[in-house]
Amino acid sequence: MILTAHAEGAQVYECKATADGKLAWAFREPIASLLVDGKTVGRHYAGPTWEHVDGSSVTAKSAGSAPAATANDIPWLKLQVTASHGKGVLSGVTTVQRINTKGGKLEGACDKAGTFKSAPYSAEYVFLKNS
Repeated sequence: MILTAHAEGAQVYECKATADGKLAWAFREPIASLLVDGKTVGRHYAGPTWEHVDGSSVTAKSAGSAPAATANDIPWLKLQVTASHGKGVLSGVTTVQRINTKGGKLEGACDKAGTFKSAPYSAEYVFLKNS
């Protein structure tokens, strides 16, 4: 394991028409701060990308998911790193796991296409590299 960081932020959703023409919330992007021992060490944003304050970053794609503790929590994820930038803490990371999620889900109808709404969430991100 390279790093475990606590994330505090929001999952951002956009009101869009579904295949059957109804309006529903569609996931757009995460916006979160990454914290270690209460100090901000980076940020998490669309990509999905995780960026450390030392300039290193990784972008990943979903490689699996598991249900969270409650129906209001976004799923736990295993993500495979697809791109890496910079030299630093996140250099060499091959897998990112999102665990211990709280909140972040937004469901139900919305009334105006193009509107945005965010759902607060927290999670732990575990950064791993193949040994």
